[in-house]
Amino acid sequence: MTRDDSAEEFKPLSAEEARALLERLPRLSPWRVVWVQAIVGFIVAAMAGVLSGRLAVLGSAAYGALAVVLPTAVLARGISGKAASGASQSAMRFFVWEAAKVGLTVALLMLAPRLVPGLSWPALLIGLVLTMKAYWVALWRRASFGN
Repeated sequence: MTRDDSAEEFKPLSAEEARALLERLPRLSPWRVVWVQAIVGFIVAAMAGVLSGRLAVLGSAAYGALAVVLPTAVLARGISGKAASGASQSAMRFFVWEAAKVGLTVALLMLAPRLVPGLSWPALLIGLVLTMKAYWVALWRRASFGN
């Protein structure tokens, strides 16, 4: 199949077909992702504290989780406002709030040495990474249970 052949096979969806497709696809609220990340962050921080027996490790892991959950909540709030009038405005709005999320995450990480007594970078990074990847749990739960 050449490039031209694939272009001929492409058939745009009608408005009705697009609506039907969107109704069949599971939707995931950005707030659900925030809650799942917060729960995972809490669990990771608690486990870090229990396994290490050190409050500083618990605090570091919790701060790593916070550096994900807080910016994700800001993004969720930003994109959950009034609907944009077009696809390009929606995309621009998402990218602006995503940039704000990344900027806030970087700022929180830069402030970590000043805000977290006895900072443990490995614990902070573990809390950050596991909490960041928790959106896969939210997606899996949504696909499996339809919630």
